[in-house]
Formats: sequence, structure tokens, C-alpha cells
Amino acid sequence: MISFLLNDKAVHIDATQADTTLLNYLRDERNLCGTKEGCASGDCGACTVVVAKTNEQGSALEYQALNSCVTFLSAVQGKQLLTVEHLADGETLHPVQAAMVDAHGSQCGFCTPGFVMSMFALYQQDSAPNREQVNVALGGNLCRCTGYRPIIDAALASCTGTPQDKFSQHQAATIAKLNALPNSDAGLDTLFMPTNRNELAATIKATPTARLFAGSTDIALEVTQQLKSLPSLVSLTQVKELQVVEETSSGLKIGAAVPFSKMEALLLKHFPSLHELLDRFASTPIRNQATLGGNVANASPIGDMPPALLALNAVIKVDNGTTRRDIAISDFFTGYRQTRLQNDEWIEAIFIPYLKPNAQVRAYKISKRQEDDISAVCAVFNLALDENSKVLQLKSGFGGVAATPASVDALSDAIKGKDWSKISTFELGKKVLSESFTPLDDVRASAEYRQALLVNLFKRFWLQTNQQSQQIETRVHAYE
Repeated sequence: MISFLLNDKAVHIDATQADTTLLNYLRDERNLCGTKEGCASGDCGACTVVVAKTNEQGSALEYQALNSCVTFLSAVQGKQLLTVEHLADGETLHPVQAAMVDAHGSQCGFCTPGFVMSMFALYQQDSAPNREQVNVALGGNLCRCTGYRPIIDAALASCTGTPQDKFSQHQAATIAKLNALPNSDAGLDTLFMPTNRNELAATIKATPTARLFAGSTDIALEVTQQLKSLPSLVSLTQVKELQVVEETSSGLKIGAAVPFSKMEALLLKHFPSLHELLDRFASTPIRNQATLGGNVANASPIGDMPPALLALNAVIKVDNGTTRRDIAISDFFTGYRQTRLQNDEWIEAIFIPYLKPNAQVRAYKISKRQEDDISAVCAVFNLALDENSKVLQLKSGFGGVAATPASVDALSDAIKGKDWSKISTFELGKKVLSESFTPLDDVRASAEYRQALLVNLFKRFWLQTNQQSQQIETRVHAYE
């Protein structure tokens, strides 16, 4: 059974299709049609809803925007699901709705509910956002006719960091209702929500053909874009062992079901050079759902994080309920969408060792759009030098140039012991990279373009790490 609050009413579902999305549930079964279907892929934001859950202390509610088109119904277990129909207090518009009216932030109105819900999630934060933070919060919401300036103005005017609405006034009552909801159980025939390691192992043994998922932002596309039916699914979001985020003495341990938005700050604390990848990883609603474990497990050759994990010597921790084992990420991918996971195993966590002193790391993503887009090529470099600027090691990770995310050990071998500041070292590395891959042509980029990018990104890295006084970086600010 799935139990949650729909707006302010408790809902208990004991029978549903495993692959029912929040969007279809709201529109088809509840007739809440303010939530729109646009792209059905988590790109346009027309389907944005907000979920609220209690914080770790159980003392307050945390609000997050989600793309309901790529979110399965199991995601709202134990939470409050809020739609645009519930924001107004009687005949009085919510402050973010009133601000949209005052700023003339809507023309055709199709995208407006999604923008309003993203603004509502931002409104509930306890600090006033600046313009850049508003841009980030609204990222993934597409407007085709109004233009973003009045929408941003509405967000800046209404989101003051001091929520004063019916939701803040009724927070205690809402928390009490959430605490009264029953936990998920095995009452559903095709949708399973185990809560711990042992239950997960038993579920996989009993339903070996069921697909595992956490955030569902990738697997749901099989339903919405390929029109497949996924008859049996196992949600990992309730498994407590997969929710761990830990700073150990030697590195970060990030549970496989931890959303990006929850682990992003800690990851950037230790690996600040990954900001380009994380800043451009999808949009806020997707980062609230998508997980690092899912980004690795789907073994996509264009996933954003595997190249970084390759360059950082990450270790994939896997489990089957009885035995745990570690797999170096360099050995994890075996072919297109294939990994070393056995049929009864799952990813428990990803371990990322801390950087060595004076390590220099850069991550580059090239795509057709600055935001919310798939990589044409992703390249990450992790350089270690001795006190004389001699190369000790250069770990690398690349996406978009082979059937799997890949590293090039030959690059490190070729320049090891060389003076990193010499142009001859760059030329030697350039030669290795130019011969390391045979990329494919597709709609995102030609093979020739990808091959040129590999060399040019290596040159960019060499220039940046040799000319520290020159800031070689391009930043595009959306909506300006």
C-alpha cells in the first residue's frame, strides 16, 4: 500500500500499475489537470509538482519540486503531494501566484502552473534567494511566449525567505498527518518498496525479473517516450542502507539512492572542480529525484558523473543481501549499458577517495544547450605533479566517445615523469588522445567533432593548469 497526503487529504492506494506516473495519476485518476504534460521527459517543467516531507529532526517540512511526468507514484510514500490547485487560500491567491499576476508573468498560461510550483518550493525556503538562485530554481521550466524576465521578477518579489501562507500556519498539523500515515508494505502485487537490505534481497529473489529504480528519471522514459509497459518494479527509495552520506577518513561514501540535491553540497566541498558538471546536471526538479547510483547503474555512455568517477578512482560498493564486494569503477562497465553487477546484486554506495595534496582536477561538459542537456563529450582530468612539475599521474574519464564511459591509461603512461609545463608534454598527450577512440556520428555530434573536442579539452586543461593567472572559463547565465 502507498500512503500519502494529496494536498491536505490522506490517500491510501492498495492496487496500481507499477509504472503509473504522478502526472497520469493526477490527471487521469484525480482530475487535477492544472498539472500539464508537455515533453513527458522531464525537460519542460509543465508537469512540476511539489512534495513536502519532514526533516531529519521531524520538526519542520522540507519542500521540493519534482517533474511528475518521470516520477512513479511510489515516490510520494509518506509525503505530501501538492498541486497548483491547492495553493490558493480560499479566494486569495498564494503570494507566488499573486506576484505572477502583478508582474504579468503569464500569456498562454500552459507553462504557468509549472513555474508557480517551482516558485512555491523556492518560497518555502528560509532565506531570500538572489537572482542566480532564482534562475537555478526555475531551471527546467520552459516558457515559449511570456519571456523569463517577468517570471523572475515575480519570484524575486514573492520569495523573501519568510514563508507566511496557510502551509506555514498549518505545518504542525501537516506533520502530525504525515506521522500518522502507515509505512509502505508488500501489499502491492507489482510495485515493491522494501525498507532494508534483507527485504530488498528477498524481493529480488522472489521477483527476479522486476526492474530496480530509485529516482526513476531515466527508467520512466521507457514508459513516457518508448511507450513500454514495466509490469514489475522495485523502488529503492525506502531502503535505509542506500540513503547514507558519510565523510570517512579517506573519502566520501554516497548511498546509491541519495538524490543529487542532497549530496551536492558535500561533494562540492571536497571536489569543487566538479561544479560545471553538477551545475549543468539536468534541472532542480530532476536533481531532487535523480541519484548517483542510478547515473552509474544505467551504464549510459553519456552519463554526466561516470567520467568524473573514473578520473577520481571511485569504487562501486555492491551487495546481494549476504555478501558485499567492491568493484573499481574502471572495471565496472563491460559494454553498452552493461556492468559487472550480478542478477541478484545492487549498488549500495559509491566511494570517492579524497584528492591527493595539490591535485588539479577539471571537469568539462560540451552540449548543444548550456543547461538541461545531454553531453556530446564529457572530459574529466585529475593531475598529480611532484615539486618539480613532473607528472606523477594523470587520471582521466570520458563520456560520449565510446560504448561505455572510459578512461585512457595510455595518456598517463605516455606523459608520466614529463615536465607538465612543456609544450612537448601536451603534444605527446594530444597524440595519445587522438588515437584512443573512434567516436560515432549521431544527432548530438559528428565523430570528427567529438575527436576534435577530446584534443581541445585536453589543451584547455593543460592551459588552465599551466597559466593559473589566466581564467580560461566560459560561463553562460540563463535568462539574462
